[in-house]
Amino acid sequence: MQELKCKICRRLGSKLFLKGDRCYSPKCAMIKRPYAPGLKGKRRTSAPSEYGKQLHESQKVKKWYKISEIQFGNYVEDVLTHRETGQNVANVLVQKLEKRLDNVIYRLGFASSRSQARQLVNHGHFLVNGKKVDIPSYQVKVGDTISVKKANDGALKNLAVSIKKYNAPAWIEIDKEKLEGKIKKDPILEDAQLPAEITTIFEFYSR
Repeated sequence: MQELKCKICRRLGSKLFLKGDRCYSPKCAMIKRPYAPGLKGKRRTSAPSEYGKQLHESQKVKKWYKISEIQFGNYVEDVLTHRETGQNVANVLVQKLEKRLDNVIYRLGFASSRSQARQLVNHGHFLVNGKKVDIPSYQVKVGDTISVKKANDGALKNLAVSIKKYNAPAWIEIDKEKLEGKIKKDPILEDAQLPAEITTIFEFYSR
C-alpha cells in the first residue's frame, strides 16, 4: 500500500504528500526516483494530448485531496454554475475542497496525512462547534470551531507535542494548548498550493 502511494506521485510527476511524514524525509520516492514507474530515469518521448494534460491535472487534485472521481466531478460541476455570477471559480472550488472536515483536520496539523485525517474523522475523534461530526466531506463554515473530542484525548495524546512547531495556514486559527482550531476566513487558490493547473481542470469538465 505504501509503495502504491509512492507510485501515484511518481506517475503524476508531483509530490502529493500521501504518506505523511515520510514525504518530508530523504526517503521520499519523489527524491530517490523522480520519474514515472517503468521509465528507469528516462523521459517520455511523446508529449501528451490536450485531453491527456487535462486528465492528468484533474487526477493530481483528486489524489491530493483523496476523493473519488464522482465526488470531484460533483464539486466541479457545482462550481461551474457560478461562472455566470462572475465569481472566481478557482477560488470557489478551492473553498469546497479545503473546507472539507478531513482536509481541515490535516491543515490543523491534527493528522499527518489526509488519509489519516479521514480515518480519524470517521472514528468520531473531532467536534465541530461542540458536536461530534464523523463525515469527512462535511463542509465547515467561517466561524466554526473544530476541536478534539475529550473522550479521545488518550488516543491522540501525542498530538499536543507534534503540533508545537506546526504553523497552520492563514485562513485557520489554531490553539495548540486547547487542541482546537477556528475557521477565520475562506481560503483562496494561493492558500491551497495545489500541484496542478486548475484552469485546465475546468476545461476538462466543460467538454
